[in-house]
Amino acid sequence: MARLISIGLAGLVGTLLRYWLSGWIARRFGETFPTGTLLVNVAGCFAAGFISYLLFERFLVSETTRTVLLIGLLGGFTTFSSFGLQTFNLLRDGEVGWAVLNIAVSNLAGLTMVWLGFTIARIF
Repeated sequence: MARLISIGLAGLVGTLLRYWLSGWIARRFGETFPTGTLLVNVAGCFAAGFISYLLFERFLVSETTRTVLLIGLLGGFTTFSSFGLQTFNLLRDGEVGWAVLNIAVSNLAGLTMVWLGFTIARIF
């Protein structure tokens, strides 16, 4: 139970950080282009790579700590970081086909589902 609460609290922190940072960027640079979302996603991917190296390659930490930071904190900050990290791991492991498939399906299916959800909601 403590693990779940820790993940949830870390997710809360990540979500609030995303809200604050993307809002600050939008106020500073305008909202014509989603600069805030783009920068949060890019920063989240950097953080995922940086933190995963530290947690898996450099320091011996518990699975709970890794989960709280990578899934809780970064998952709340941006799930795009998970996509980036998982795709990177596929490429690093020589699974280029799976990586390309993940990129293509995630983007095409994601955009298709946004369109479908929008279209269905418009009917009601």
